[in-house]
Amino acid sequence: MDAVKPQPPVAPVPAAPAVPGAPVPAANQIPAAPAGAATQAATVPTPQLIAAMVKSAERISDLIFSPGRAPQVEVSGQLVQLKIAGVGLLTPDDTARIAADLIGRNDHAVNKLRTEGSCDISYSLPKLSRFRVNIFTQRGSCAIVMRVIASDVPDCKSLNLPEQLGEAANLAPGIVLVTGPTGSGKSSTLAALVNKINEEKACHIITIEDPIEFLHSHKRSTVHQRELHSDAPNFAIALRAALRQAPKLILVGEMRDRETIEVALEAAETGHLVYSTLHTIDASKTVERIVGTFPLSDQNAVRMRLSKSFRFIISQRLIPRADAKGRVAAFEVLKATLRTREYVQKGEGEGKTLLDAMRDGSTEGMQCFDDEIEKLIRAGVVDVNTGLSYATNAGNMRLLLADLLEQPSDLGSLISSSRPKPAPKQEPHIPADPELEITR
Repeated sequence: MDAVKPQPPVAPVPAAPAVPGAPVPAANQIPAAPAGAATQAATVPTPQLIAAMVKSAERISDLIFSPGRAPQVEVSGQLVQLKIAGVGLLTPDDTARIAADLIGRNDHAVNKLRTEGSCDISYSLPKLSRFRVNIFTQRGSCAIVMRVIASDVPDCKSLNLPEQLGEAANLAPGIVLVTGPTGSGKSSTLAALVNKINEEKACHIITIEDPIEFLHSHKRSTVHQRELHSDAPNFAIALRAALRQAPKLILVGEMRDRETIEVALEAAETGHLVYSTLHTIDASKTVERIVGTFPLSDQNAVRMRLSKSFRFIISQRLIPRADAKGRVAAFEVLKATLRTREYVQKGEGEGKTLLDAMRDGSTEGMQCFDDEIEKLIRAGVVDVNTGLSYATNAGNMRLLLADLLEQPSDLGSLISSSRPKPAPKQEPHIPADPELEITR
């Protein structure tokens, strides 16, 4: 990595929120750092520091600034501390200065950081990358996590999305959900599907995000992207307004609450295609999360509405590769069929689960995690132990991989019994070489 050349010290910048009990500052300022406080990172401007971190390695997913640690990047799921000229261990003043640089004049973010302890913003470095930023307080100081967003909008081929997901971009009314844990690539998958529609269909697309991540230019479609707090106060209000804006596709960054889910169902029922995400681990848990958001008296009605509205539930997990060259995505795909709609409406039971339907529905374009992980293990892309740790049912996976799990021990015993005993170790004789002599 190229070293960052030290720059002249920058002027003092407002710092992080004060510890509880400190005087409350003006509404448009973050509490300032102590007067005259010197910081190691102050010699490197924030944009230059971020640029150096992004360029330090390939496959960087996150940048992390934490007091008491050097700047860190997450590479293929592992945190790495960086050595950057002019920057050592970050102090609370350093992270406060960086936070203030990122927030700029965003008064809403400042107020939210002070009152709620965290805020979400977007940040960009021209010609390099965009970032989804979360700034939060811990032990009276600021910490920052910056998710790296590729400058180019991904496509389905570059992400190796299952071919059947192309059907999710044909503009038929309904809900398409992409689920998975944080950092599993949900936003990238949705961006690829939006890009496919943008390239192939002449229609109106509205996205509602917090914050905006991938920037979609107008292609065949017209794309309007709205950001919470700057363009709309919350998802539910923006989504309800979108129903009057004549879109064919509405992307909702996340279905966070009951009101947003309610309006999303209404949008699907009135002829719109709705894309959104949930932080759930698989299709079955996604249905449970949506239904469980509503009171018990409303849950049967919600099951009925969801069973008629959903088109795809796509769950994904990023699994470390056996060759340590990044991670590979495993996808679970639940598609709306007569059988799956019935299970969503009436609930799952013995022998009537969504997992059973996915296993039996491969000819209809469905697939489940464990089957896909088994394929990755047998292809040598993922090692056995890693695959088992990401499986939905590790016990069943062990049974499926019984032939592979037995081979190493049998092969090891065969090799150890047939291997000849090593000869006694002898020190090698190295002839003297006058050119290798050390002169003093």
